[in-house]
Amino acid sequence: MTPTLQDGDRFILNRWSYFRSAPQRGDLVVVKDPGHHDYAVKRIVGVPGETLFFKRGELLVNGKHLFEPYLPSGTQTYLPDSAEKLVLTGQNQYFVLGDNRANSEDSRFYGAVHRSQIIGAISR
Repeated sequence: MTPTLQDGDRFILNRWSYFRSAPQRGDLVVVKDPGHHDYAVKRIVGVPGETLFFKRGELLVNGKHLFEPYLPSGTQTYLPDSAEKLVLTGQNQYFVLGDNRANSEDSRFYGAVHRSQIIGAISR
């Protein structure tokens, strides 16, 4: 999650954060990582019922450029095969990405995660 989190950083996992409200775009969350069958910190960029379009390093959500102030200027987001692709999130599905886009295994590799895979929100 570099540059947001560094190795050795400490944070608080709030497991109660989503009992009364749904996860939101931009939230840092801990997910059960289907790629490695462990836990990982990721950022929610797509919520249920949205369309995400990956085009030449840009990420558009519902047809609009996604503003990501937490990323270094000029960061590009590519799919593993660098293809242009439209992704739809289903009911109770969230698209999560790591902030270190060039070195993150996330929903671009294993698809959207189900709400039940989100353990809680991160606060620092």
